[in-house]
Amino acid sequence: MNNAITLVARILIAHIFLLSGLSKLGTYADTQAYMGAMGISGILLPLVIALEIGGGLALIVGFLTRWAALALAGFCIVGAVIFHHNFADQMQMIMFMKDFAMAGGLLLLYVHGAGPFSIDAKR
Repeated sequence: MNNAITLVARILIAHIFLLSGLSKLGTYADTQAYMGAMGISGILLPLVIALEIGGGLALIVGFLTRWAALALAGFCIVGAVIFHHNFADQMQMIMFMKDFAMAGGLLLLYVHGAGPFSIDAKR
């Protein structure tokens, strides 16, 4: 049962990144403008999209899972600090805590790996 739960956990963690990356493709200019308004160069957007889509897919299939999880955990922490630091706004505080909680789950995935239902286990 634990092996199936690990697979489901990877999918649940990954889906937010995959959907977010795909969404940014459809709202590219708006996302670049938002990044610029927050002091981040929009030139980084292709890297963000690649990390979200690539990292999400890597977690789902269990390929280079530990490294994808570590990269996404760092992304969550950096994103929280840059984009969700206005704690006077309750929604921003919730988003900050969500990003840190996801980073915690991703760090656990880094420590424990993808499990047997993964490409990593087959290699």
